[in-house]
Amino acid sequence: MQITVISPESDDPREVRILEGFLAEGLEHYHVRKPGWDEGRTEAWLRDLPVTWRPRLVLHGHAGLAAKLGLGGSHAKDAGDEASNAAIARSCHDLAALQRRLGRYRALFFGPVFPSLTKAGYAPAPDFPWDKLQAVLTQRPSQSQTRVFAVGGITGAGLPRCHKLGFDGVAVLGAVWTSPDPSGAFLTLRDAAAALGAVRHAA
Repeated sequence: MQITVISPESDDPREVRILEGFLAEGLEHYHVRKPGWDEGRTEAWLRDLPVTWRPRLVLHGHAGLAAKLGLGGSHAKDAGDEASNAAIARSCHDLAALQRRLGRYRALFFGPVFPSLTKAGYAPAPDFPWDKLQAVLTQRPSQSQTRVFAVGGITGAGLPRCHKLGFDGVAVLGAVWTSPDPSGAFLTLRDAAAALGAVRHAA
């Protein structure tokens, strides 16, 4: 299983220093999600980062900046973003949307899988059909080009369940950024996820 990290939603003076450590430790993609920032502020922040980091940054919103700055891609939010050539990822919150978008993106975020650590009241529906989700994820062809990441309340304790359900990885925010040691939290999650191994899909 793989770990993807989502940025803090607002200013965090630790972020750039800690992100440097994440990337040095092999983090493949870092999702920059700053919903309260306008395009100008977002661009200025991105331009202050080392250019060598850009291929591993995926931007939520302001899709045009991803191509303009040579980022790793954008995470589509609406139809306009979805039409962008830079869109490599998308979030899904129901099975129909997940099935419809498989094969169209390199990565899909699906959740919430657990109660959120950062958003009060954001949790999976009590009657969510986990067996059907597991069937969708584990019966994908092995050559599927879309990796599906679990989101929402992800902690080390939840990794085995995410693996059993058939997720290719997890996207974390609260488990890292609410920790007094975000770097240590990331390494612990990364190693625990790696120990679970890759998810096997149908041939």
